[in-house]
Amino acid sequence: MGRPLSPRALITGITGQDGAYLAELLVDKGYEVHGMVRRASTEKFERIEHLRERITLHQGDLLDQRSLVDAIRASRPDEIYNLAAMSFVAVSWIQPTLTAEFTGVGVTRMLEAMRETAPEARFYQASSSEMFGKVREVPQTESTPFYPRSPYGVAKVYGHHITVNYRESYGLHATSGILFNHESPLRGLEFVTRKITWHAAAIKHGLRDHISLGNLDARRDWGYAKDYVEAMWLMLQQDRADDYVIATGRSNSVRDCVEIAFDQAGLGSWEPYVRLDPQFVRPAEVDHLIGDASKAARELGWRPKTSFEELIRLMVDADMKLLGG
Repeated sequence: MGRPLSPRALITGITGQDGAYLAELLVDKGYEVHGMVRRASTEKFERIEHLRERITLHQGDLLDQRSLVDAIRASRPDEIYNLAAMSFVAVSWIQPTLTAEFTGVGVTRMLEAMRETAPEARFYQASSSEMFGKVREVPQTESTPFYPRSPYGVAKVYGHHITVNYRESYGLHATSGILFNHESPLRGLEFVTRKITWHAAAIKHGLRDHISLGNLDARRDWGYAKDYVEAMWLMLQQDRADDYVIATGRSNSVRDCVEIAFDQAGLGSWEPYVRLDPQFVRPAEVDHLIGDASKAARELGWRPKTSFEELIRLMVDADMKLLGG
């Protein structure tokens, strides 16, 4: 089946970091972009405000099957990107069953709605490096066994496997991107990289006098969200659906992030401003998460363009500007 000249895409979680960058990318590529948003008492559209005139929003909820069918019927998508989830790992310990419903079972509802309404569409599932958790090998590839260490990671494993099941059982073009941590100026303040860059800017502006952090030795493979959404799009341009690890292949510590951020903010030494607080240490920490994206490089031609240091510096610059610098 040929790809349409002006394809239509439906993005769940369009108001999130990845949804906003993906919507921007697809609009630039000439797509008709549709987004699914939950009916909430406080809708947050800041990340997509500049695109509001160029995208169509539909109400839908991963907890409600009927709304998903309606959203797919209304948008008639050629590509579906399922980015909606309870995306903050720490909250998954506080709301474990809701996390399971959204991040796990919600994927099944989405796939069922697609199977019923748009079986020819191509489906992208946002899988996560958190599925590896207590890692079985370093670096992690598409065939590394999963050992999740949080309710979020467990739910993501379910979402990943159900996507594989629907691909193999029903012949759907359903792909999973196993994305390692990816950050940006659009990242929520609860995520450690953005918390650090925002506080560095706030301390520089005299709005804060310290930052409280947990484990400074925790290491992650951090990349730039803008680079990573391009990988999502590339996956759905392939004739055959498959799973891909998307990562930089390099790991950095929270301490590295702090050093770069405070340097970029012009604060010099970071030690006087950082307080260690046990409440920010996870009940079960993941091990050495570092991804091997060689399959994506080989089959998609994808490589990260932005280094960790460049990423943290551009995030600090954005937060300096945000806070009045």
